[in-house]
Amino acid sequence: MVLRPAVQQRLTTIDALRGFSLFGILIVNISVFASTFYGSGTPDPAFSGQFDRLVQGFVALFFETKFYLLFSFLFGYSFTLQMRSAERAGQVFVPRMVRRQLGLLVIGAAHAVLLFHGDILSTYALLGIALLAMRHQSPRQMLKTAGLLIIVTASSWMLLGSLQLLEGGIGDVEQASIRAEAARAAYTGSPAGVIWQHMRELPQMGLVLVLMQGPCALAMFLVGFVAGEKRIFERLEDHQPMLRRFVLAGSVVGLTGASVFAVTTVWLAGSGWEPFGLGIGLLTAPLLSGVYVVVAMKVFRSRIGDWITGCLAPAGRMALTNYLFQSLACSLIFTAYGLGLVGEIAPAWTVALALVIFAVQLFLSHMWMRVFAYGPLEWVLRALTTASWPAWHV
Repeated sequence: MVLRPAVQQRLTTIDALRGFSLFGILIVNISVFASTFYGSGTPDPAFSGQFDRLVQGFVALFFETKFYLLFSFLFGYSFTLQMRSAERAGQVFVPRMVRRQLGLLVIGAAHAVLLFHGDILSTYALLGIALLAMRHQSPRQMLKTAGLLIIVTASSWMLLGSLQLLEGGIGDVEQASIRAEAARAAYTGSPAGVIWQHMRELPQMGLVLVLMQGPCALAMFLVGFVAGEKRIFERLEDHQPMLRRFVLAGSVVGLTGASVFAVTTVWLAGSGWEPFGLGIGLLTAPLLSGVYVVVAMKVFRSRIGDWITGCLAPAGRMALTNYLFQSLACSLIFTAYGLGLVGEIAPAWTVALALVIFAVQLFLSHMWMRVFAYGPLEWVLRALTTASWPAWHV
């Protein structure tokens, strides 16, 4: 099927948006690789200077809890594209999508054990099945469910934080430090130790996914699905006044919540305020993620939009491959798979490394997509989805 130029342009901007979200995910995930104190409830004593905290606060303010929501929104949006693709191909959608999700689950499980215990792909695979079951709900019901998931998840964390503060606030900082140092020793010991440490941390990450990332990701799946069904990216010009109001209100509320989250998780780390601040951040993060979407799509349509889209879209077209490439690069830098520099690189240099890695990804993605129709893992997932052998070359 040959796409009309206008349709192709819309798909390209979606790919560019996906590429943009990959950048934000890398900024967050490389911080997890760089320090075993990340998420421990206590600051890393090696990087507790004011400049280090300013960098950490910047990442928390603009990146943490926002970009995986943006990526989740795009997953839901792309779900509707898969539905249309199956219809055009004359294939039954449910078996096709189940095969795709099972393939994603296998890839995600391998990723979690071998490269990054914070894998989100397995969660996406399972939540994709949930979205498949919910696809016949009305848009209103989907949005209500999405709102309820966000509110209940955020409120639960705020309640937990309030109870923790009433009980005295401060957690067991000494035990958190001991666990972080033990994890660092495992990650820098041997490749087998890296894998074993991933497996030890999977139950804890499972709780995080169930109690935080999973419900929020599903909420954004539903919002993205509604946006895809309504072809919102095809009609942005029809909603400019409403979108301008949304960007203004979403920026104010979203940045206020993100500021509370950043202060409590960076400057008040170890004080017991983190769960409360996390709840505030979860409640407002979808608004800021939505602002990122609207502003990015506006930029893509600006005078330099074609150039920016051209840079980002190839990376977005092979997002799965690039997501795993990021974990591989970080593993080679920070663990015993390579240099073993966990705990050795300051936050500012960690962000600089992320910029270098992403620049390399943009270049490699551009070169790859000039020749091939799919990224390597995208080809595998496409083969599983369609139960056929896709053509490699453009």
